[in-house]
Amino acid sequence: MSAALKLDDLSVPLRVLRLLMVDFGHLPAPHVHVSPIYPNRLELTFHSGLPGFEAWREALNVAPDAVTYHVQSDGRTQVLRTLVDYADAELELVGYGDVYAPVPVGAA
Repeated sequence: MSAALKLDDLSVPLRVLRLLMVDFGHLPAPHVHVSPIYPNRLELTFHSGLPGFEAWREALNVAPDAVTYHVQSDGRTQVLRTLVDYADAELELVGYGDVYAPVPVGAA
């Protein structure tokens, strides 16, 4: 078993969070996740629809074709996801939104 990481080992995503707060503090607040499992990744998640995800995607100049789309929860929830390099970190954006016309299971 490897040694447990220290908080210092998460400095890359925490530094990126600080940069994002300075540069994009006017954007919708995401759920923020940093984990020792992926010590170089910062995850920003939007659970209240997709406008927050889209605002961040545009601000970060992430091309629409770099975003994956799928549905879950029996076709009731759409999920947008992208993973980009940002200031030496992996920045993952995830957005969840309702599907207004449910997609049949297995159709997406």
